[in-house]
Amino acid sequence: MDTRGGIKNLPLGSIIDGYLVRAFFRIFFSTLLVTTSLYIVVDFFDRITNFLDNAIPVWTVIRYFVYNAPLSISRVIGFATLFSTLFCLGMAARTNEITAMRSSGISVQRIALPLLILSMFICLSTFFWNEALVPIFAHRAQAIYKVEIQKKQQQSLFGTREIWLRAQGSFINIGNFDTRTNVLEHVTVFLLNRDFSLRGLVEVPSARWNGHEWEAKEATGWNILADGKMVRRKDTDLPTISNTPDDLKLLARDPEEFTFFDLQRQISEMKAKGMDTTSDEVDLQTKLALPFISPLMVLLATPFALKKQMSAGLALSFGAAMVVGFGYWVLTALCISLGHSGALPASIAAWIPNTIFAMIGLFYFTTEE
Repeated sequence: MDTRGGIKNLPLGSIIDGYLVRAFFRIFFSTLLVTTSLYIVVDFFDRITNFLDNAIPVWTVIRYFVYNAPLSISRVIGFATLFSTLFCLGMAARTNEITAMRSSGISVQRIALPLLILSMFICLSTFFWNEALVPIFAHRAQAIYKVEIQKKQQQSLFGTREIWLRAQGSFINIGNFDTRTNVLEHVTVFLLNRDFSLRGLVEVPSARWNGHEWEAKEATGWNILADGKMVRRKDTDLPTISNTPDDLKLLARDPEEFTFFDLQRQISEMKAKGMDTTSDEVDLQTKLALPFISPLMVLLATPFALKKQMSAGLALSFGAAMVVGFGYWVLTALCISLGHSGALPASIAAWIPNTIFAMIGLFYFTTEE
C-alpha cells in the first residue's frame, strides 16, 4: 500500500483538518475578544469628552457600548480571521508540523483548504449577523448616543428622510436631507393659525445651506381660504428654519442601522420620488462585499504564515501580512468615499477592493510551494 499516496490524496474532514480547525477556533475566539475590546476602548476614549462634558451617568455609557458591541464585532472579524490564520499556520510551521505534512505529499493549498472553507462559513455568518443583530442594536446605540448623551431631541423616526420640525407658527416636513451636500429636498411648510388650523402651505423643491441660513431658488406658497379653497401666493420666500445641518445630521442613520432589504426598499422608494440614491447604492453593495473579508484574509495570510524562516523571518512575514490587511481597509474606505461622491459606480466602488486583493491572494496562494 502506498501510504505516501494515500496521505497526498487526503480526504476532506481528516484528522489533520480537524486539528487545524480546532487550533484556528481557539485563536479566533480569543483574538475576536481582544480586538473587540481594543476597538471599544479606542471608541470610548474618542467619545470621552462628550461623556464628561455632559455629565453622563456610567450606566448610560455602559448601555451604549453594550448595544454597540455587535457592530464592533462585525468590524473586527476580518482582523480576527487574519490573526488566527497567521498564528494557526505560523505556529504549525515553526514546530515543523507543516514540514511533516508537506513531506507526506500534502500541498500548501490542501493544508489551508479547511481554513478557507471555514472562512466561507464565517463570511456567511457575518452577513446574517449584520442582518439580524447589528441593525437593531446599532439603531438603539445611536438613539442612546444622540438623545441621552448629546441631549438632542429625536425629531424623526426615519433618519434624514421624512423629517418633521416644529417652528414658530408652523410645522415643517423635509422629504430628504442630503448630509453630503447639505441640501434639503421636498420641503413642505404647514402654516398654522393660533388655534392650530391650517392657513397655508409653502412648497420648496430644494434648499441649500449657505453657511448662515437655508436658501431656496424657488418656493410656491398657497393660502387656504375659509371655504377650503387654495389660492396661490406670489413672491413666496422660504420660512426660517432654525435647525442647522449639524442639527439635522444628528438624525442621520448609518448604513449599519439598515438591513440589506430595508436599504434596498428605501432606494426603490427614493428613486420613485426622483431622489439621488448614489450614496445608498454604494452602501447596499458594501453590505454584500464586506463579509468576504474573511476568505480574503485567509488567502493573504497563508503564504506569509508558511514561510520557512524562523523567529525574525516569521515576525517579518506577520508584519507584511498586517500591512496588507490594513491596506485592504484603506483601499475600501477610499473606494467607498469615491462611490459616495459619484466618482465611481456603486458596484465598482464596493467590489474593487475585494477584486484586487482576491487576485493578489490567489496569486500567492496558488504559487506557494
